[in-house]
Parts: sequence; structure tokens; C-alpha cells
Amino acid sequence: MMIDCQYGHFAKEGKEFVITTPRTPRHWYNYLWNDKYVTFTSQVGFGEGFAQDDMGRRLYIVLNRNIYLLDAENNEHWTANALPVEKGYENFECVHGLGYTKISLTYKNIASCLRLFVPQNNEQCEIWTLKLKNNSDTKRTIKAMPYFKTAMDMFYRPQGYDMGRGYFDAELNAVIGKDYAAFGGEKRVQNYGFLMADNYVTGYDSRNDAFVGPYSDEMLPDAVKRGGCANSECYAEKLCFAIETTIELAPGEEKEVNFVVGITTDFDEVKAYKEKFLTAGGVEKAYAYAVEKLSKDVENVVIDTPDEGLNLLFNGFLKHQASLGSRWARVRHNGFRDTNCDCECMSIVNPKLSWERAKRIISYQYSSGFAPRTFLDGSVLDRNYIDNTVWLNFNIYHHVKEIGDLSILDEIVPFNDGEEVTVYEHMKRSCDYLWNYRGELGLIKIWGGDWNDCLDRAGLKGKGMTVWLSIAWYLANKQFAELACLKGNDADADLAEIRGREMRDIVDRFAWDGEHYLVAYNDDGEKLGSMSCDEGKMHLIPQCWAVLAGIGKDGKEKIAMDSVEKYMTTDLGVKMSWPAYTYRRDNIGATTEKLPGVHENGGVYLHAYTWKTAADCVLKRNDIVQQDIEKMLPANHKWVKKECEPYVMCNSYFPEEAGYRYGKPGQTWRTGSAAWFMKTIAYFVLGLQPELEGLKLNPCLPPDWRECSVSKTFRGADYHITYKQVGEGGCNNFRKITVNGAEHHSPLLPYEQGAAYEVEVLLD
Repeated sequence: MMIDCQYGHFAKEGKEFVITTPRTPRHWYNYLWNDKYVTFTSQVGFGEGFAQDDMGRRLYIVLNRNIYLLDAENNEHWTANALPVEKGYENFECVHGLGYTKISLTYKNIASCLRLFVPQNNEQCEIWTLKLKNNSDTKRTIKAMPYFKTAMDMFYRPQGYDMGRGYFDAELNAVIGKDYAAFGGEKRVQNYGFLMADNYVTGYDSRNDAFVGPYSDEMLPDAVKRGGCANSECYAEKLCFAIETTIELAPGEEKEVNFVVGITTDFDEVKAYKEKFLTAGGVEKAYAYAVEKLSKDVENVVIDTPDEGLNLLFNGFLKHQASLGSRWARVRHNGFRDTNCDCECMSIVNPKLSWERAKRIISYQYSSGFAPRTFLDGSVLDRNYIDNTVWLNFNIYHHVKEIGDLSILDEIVPFNDGEEVTVYEHMKRSCDYLWNYRGELGLIKIWGGDWNDCLDRAGLKGKGMTVWLSIAWYLANKQFAELACLKGNDADADLAEIRGREMRDIVDRFAWDGEHYLVAYNDDGEKLGSMSCDEGKMHLIPQCWAVLAGIGKDGKEKIAMDSVEKYMTTDLGVKMSWPAYTYRRDNIGATTEKLPGVHENGGVYLHAYTWKTAADCVLKRNDIVQQDIEKMLPANHKWVKKECEPYVMCNSYFPEEAGYRYGKPGQTWRTGSAAWFMKTIAYFVLGLQPELEGLKLNPCLPPDWRECSVSKTFRGADYHITYKQVGEGGCNNFRKITVNGAEHHSPLLPYEQGAAYEVEVLLD
């Protein structure tokens, strides 16, 4: 597939995307992070950055970035980040890479490059490097004025109470902002925001009304009008951070200035950052380490298929995007469900890293087995979504399989209410909790929602029940039974198997609607997702998970997936529900408040779509798998032209019901679709399925992939696997497997740590 994008192109085998215009259809972002600080920037520097502690308390520092450049001779001004000042720039280019962004342009023979990155030793800061080159034949004097708004003293409100203090610290060569906030504990402590430079500072501002002005804006701030900063302090007014530094350039000369931006509760850290980064070579050393580390974090598993767009996405940003989710969840909050889900998927690429992250999120579970929705602003926020706890079981199970070591089940991880238990016990209590939280039909009660947390009013009276979670629990319980048996905990295994058989019978009896599975019952006993409903007759995820869980009887799961193709599949993709709700229903929830075609209400919701593709793989529906991949890929316009970032996954596409938004994406980066699309490709399509004994192959290849390959380092052994389809259509039978030139008679590959295996698989 050729990549068709009028706004840019991939580079470095997908590890970079080069944007060639500042005016993409919307801001195209890159995320930069470590374990304590996260920021994002678009192709014109737009974005925000903040630090976070272990309970989700946040210190917001950056709100947008502008680098104003002024010619000292004539006060001509422009911005190194292209906007908000538009001047007909030449050679504009924004390179989004794994852990860095570079924005380059030329104006009036001054070439500039602004580079942003976040250091990787958990410093609460980001680093900007500005390079200027004089391409004219005369000496030029340029004033550079980096500026950003901030919310460290609260988000701006007219007539709000601003209590911040701002000033210039000559010793640090930095603008400092001070205020109080709870961070690292419940007590409010002083925090210090900073913007420092390694070049002599000729001016500064810490008061927004001084830099921008009360009646001006960022397109032409007062500082630009007067030709420089006002050297303003801030005393209980709205803070900002701005520095002015003057750069003299001879003809052909190039110079650079480094700026460190961040926030901390320890003023000594500000001094330490200056010593570490703003001394000779400090920034470049940190940058080189960041690029190397972030690349290594996701270098495992490399694919080579006939689908160029898939190769570029998978081998580049997709794994990086999944890594973001496994550490920062959806960024806007720290979802328990979200992080567990993404850690499970990341185990395919970097199980050591993802297991440490997994243990961190598991520790927020309660000793009862219940798990919260999220933690934020110093509090564990339980909410009333009942599904959260089931995800830790999938997370743990797949780490055991990927790492190949049952002993990780014996590691001690505390509950958030204090009790310290084994990882195994966390799984057990999760299964027990949900088993004991069932309704009158034996299905698990839905309370305030399951994974589809927009079914948030179906069970508030304590009677509504969720079909999807009952199916998902069946799978989690089955996996727990398997691990219990392997550990020799026969009583736990036997009880789990008894419960599993009972739940399978219950789902078969009460959740089947004739052509597909229901999604839920509400408090009034009404079926949701039934052909008897006037709207919302069918929901996607119970059909997919019936296949993934293996819960179906008499081929019902195949019938259900046939119904998905019949009723829910469009050229754009598969809808989350069908038909969309058109009016609000108090006994269902927020999904009925969303406009038709928006997300859960009949939208093409990609996280759920990846599960559908995984289910198609299980059923060996190769041709449908190929269509699924083509429709989901952001840079593939074979079926419908889509206007989204080609290098990352979004959460949804808007269908025809959304009118002018047809084919347009929802939110990018902050979505579980990335991690699960990655897992679907590696685990289900390419069939890399770990077992305790080794790596097992179980592919379901698109028919057009007559030959493809995948490389993976698995428990210290290197595998390069080539698939060749020698039969007609999608080929799912093993004709011949050779390993290092010798015939091998099992899809379970040999394993020895440190060994290298060249595997060829013929399929017919």
C-alpha cells in the first residue's frame, strides 16, 4: 500500500514522521514523557506539560509554547514554531520522532530549528534547543524570546485569585515562578516553575500582563511591540515565563541556545538541573540517552509485510504509543483498566518494563478484589464501573506466559488499603469479587457500567446485569484456573472450573438473542442489545469476546460474528453499536446522550474493532482480517479517505451519521486502540503466542500477504520467522516448518536462551 499524505511523510522506517506544513487539518501531536513528567507538542509547538506524583497530583507548568524572534535592526518579528505569527515561512518542516520533536523553518535568510525532548532520568522538565543560522551575507542580531503560559498558579479565570510570585534569579539565569500546591502528599508545599537558559539573558518577564499585555494577544504581544521584555516581576497576578536572549550571527554562522523548562517542589533540583544540563555537552548527552533509551524500549518485534503502511506504523510509533499508555494511561487521568490493558499488550514488546508498570497499577486494587476507575488529584476515584478488576487478571496471565516464569505470581504487591499479598492472590480476589457480585440470572451486575462505561445508568438500582463482563470474567477465570493448576493449587483450580461451567451455561441460556449475544439487562429487566429493541439492537464487544473467551455453545459465536458482518460492517469499519440511539434513555446511560455515530453510540470505535479483528483471527477468517486491518490503518485510504495523523492510532472514526465529520478521527495518542492493535497484529495475525514451554505459532494472515516476516527477541533468544502462503487464499494449515534449515514438526518452536533461530513456515 502506498502512503498517501499531502501533509508529510514517514522517515527512518517509521520512527519519524515529517510534517511539511504548519496547517494540518488539526494539530498533529507528539508525546514526550518519563515516569514523572509528560508533555505534548503539535507541529507548531502547541501543547502542555505537567509533573505528576504517585497519587495523580499534578503540577501544570507549560500551556503552549511560542519562540518569538526579533531582528534587532528593524524589529521585524516571527516565531520559530511557525504560529501564531504567520509570515510565509520557507522550508517549514516538523519532525516528530520517538521522544523528540524538531520544528524548522527559514525567514528572511535566518534558518531556525527548535528541538524539544524530555530527559529520561525522571527529571520534571523538558528541554528546548534553538538553533539559528544566518544565511545572509550581512551580520544579523536576533533577539530570541521563548514564552509560555502556565497553570502552576491555577488556570486563568477573569477576576480569579492569582497568588503566584514570579521573578528573575540572576545566579540561575532563570525566570522563577512560585506557588503552593499539594504534591507528594496531602500537605500543600511550595513549588517552583522555571525557565532557564545557557546564554546571557538580556530581558525577562514573569507577569503575563507585562509580556502579552492586557489588551494584546500572542500574535502580537506587547513585548514584541516594544522590542523586548519588560523585566517584570509578578506579585499575585497571572504568571508567565519569558526570557529574552540576544544572538549575534556573522554571515554563514550558526549558534544554539538551550532552555530548560520544568517544575519541582525542591529548589535545589532547579540548581541541579542547571548544573546537569546547562554545562558543556549536558543537553546533548541527555538527548542522546533519551533517543537511545526510548528506541530500545520498543525495538523488539519488527514486522515486514506487503502492507507498507502497517510496517511503518508498527515498527515506528505504534509500539511507542502503547508504551505511553502502559505508563500514563490516557494522560488525562490514570485509569486502572486502561493501564492494565496496555501493560498486557506491552508485554509482547518489553515484558521487563511492562511488568514493573503492571505491578505499580495492580497495587491500586482493594483487598476486597474491587478495583477503582482511576487515581487523580491525590485520591483513588472508585467510581462505579464494575469491570476494572477483571483487567488485572489478563495483564498478569499474559506476563506469566511472556516471561515464562510462574514465580512472578509469588511476588508481593500490596493492595491500596494496606494488605500485602502475592500477585496470585490479586488474581484470585478479582475472580471471587466478580463471581460474588451477580444478579438474579447469575450474570455479573453492571452497576455503573462495564468496559462500555457509557452504559452508566443501566444498573444503578443494583439489578442490571452485564453480558460482556460475564463473558470476560469467564475468560479471566479460565486463565486463573490454568495458573492455579500449574502452581499445584488444585482446590482453587477445581472451584474455578466449576464456576466457569456454570457461567457458560448462564450466558448460553440468558444472553443469546437468536443471532447474537445481548450486551446487558437494565434494572427494569429489559434486554439491551436485542433485536427486540427499537435502537441499539446489537453491540459489538460481546460478540467478539464470546470468540476470544471460547464461551459459545453450538457454534453461536460464529453466528454472532456473521451478524456483525451483516449488520455492523461498513466501508469505514465496524460500528460499536447498531443502530445508533437517537434519544436519551435514563435506564441505559450516557451512550444514548451522545450524538449518533459518536464513539460508543454507533461510531467506529477502534479499541473494540481490534477485538473484532482478533476474533476474526481466532475463527480464521483471513479475508475479513485483511479488510479489518486496511480499514483501521490511519494512512490507508483504500475504503474511505481519512483525515488523521498517519503515524498514530486514534480512538474512533466518525461514520456517515456524523455528517461533515465522516471519516474524520476522534482523539489520537490517548487511546487503548494502539496497544490492542499492536497485540492483534503480533499475537493474532502473525501468531506469536507465548506458552510456558516456548513460543508457539498460530497465524491468520491476510490472503494478500503471500510472504511476510517478523523478528522477535523472546526470553533472550532471537527469532526471525518467515511465512509463505503456498496455497490459494488465506492459508491456515502448516505444510512445513523449518528451523535453522532442519524440519521441525511442531508450531511450538525450540528455545534456548541466547540462541538465534531462522524459521520458515509454509502454509496451505
